[in-house]
Amino acid sequence: MTVGLADAQRARSAIAGHVLRTPLVSSHSLGERIGAQAFLKLENLQRTGSFKVRGAVYAMSRLSPAQRAAGVVTMSAGNAAQAIAYAGRAHGVHVTVVMPETAPKTKIDATRGYGGEIRFAPTMTQLLPMVQALQAQGLHFLHPFDDDDVIAGHASVGLEIVEDVPDVDLVVVPVGGGGLISGVALGLKALRPGARIVGVEPEGAQGVRKALDAGHSVRLDSVHTIADGLAAPFAGERNLEIITRDVADVVVISDEAILEGLRFLVARARIVAEPAGAAAVGALLCGAVRPKAGERVVAIVSGGNVDPDRLAGFLA
Repeated sequence: MTVGLADAQRARSAIAGHVLRTPLVSSHSLGERIGAQAFLKLENLQRTGSFKVRGAVYAMSRLSPAQRAAGVVTMSAGNAAQAIAYAGRAHGVHVTVVMPETAPKTKIDATRGYGGEIRFAPTMTQLLPMVQALQAQGLHFLHPFDDDDVIAGHASVGLEIVEDVPDVDLVVVPVGGGGLISGVALGLKALRPGARIVGVEPEGAQGVRKALDAGHSVRLDSVHTIADGLAAPFAGERNLEIITRDVADVVVISDEAILEGLRFLVARARIVAEPAGAAAVGALLCGAVRPKAGERVVAIVSGGNVDPDRLAGFLA
């Protein structure tokens, strides 16, 4: 592994002027449901509406002059698109994003609002070939999750959790390609080695779970989930290395369980999350993740970028 605690701490200092130190709040109602002391890490309140900006800003800051001049290309269903476009604007780098045609309008509009140029692919599984074609034209490919600097930036979430709940026992993390959970593991386990980290994936996008079962990254033929922020068609190699070493388990839940988490957050915590951001809470509510009695549990609310009309439909 080429990234460690020193990298995480360096990244945190570098991004401080561009990202927020998001609140971590207790949730008595969630704690009652799961028989533990529950806390929510509110990355839905982060700049660009998700945790993604942490890694994006740090990775953008580390580009060489030649890479900056060439411009960046990346791929995303929306949250990384916004974050990397935001980071590109902050560092004067042109960003092209390949997005699926099914990306939510809110995320498309925000990406353009941050100055990103968008190219559309028919499906999530066709993003990478389009990126590779643009890379062949000279653009620098900034991977949205399988990148040491992105992981180091995301590790700031883990560092903040330990500062706010020094005796944390369990952290539950939504999982797409593995960027957030590998970063959280990097920061958390270095300072709180006894804490457990559990990831949560949708049934229709099990890139990390299938990779762990196979012992190597597996490219999914298709992804089908309401949680577009967790719809990565494969897990990153760098991410898998950290996950295999430091993550206790990655569980799989249904879209309905994810929506139960979303509804709970709105009704009981007055927190607006997108489906991906509600996955950790959904896994706790449905029993896919079972803390021990009285444990200190942090559920990461990873993002809040949801179209108002879609949110209304989820709550109906």
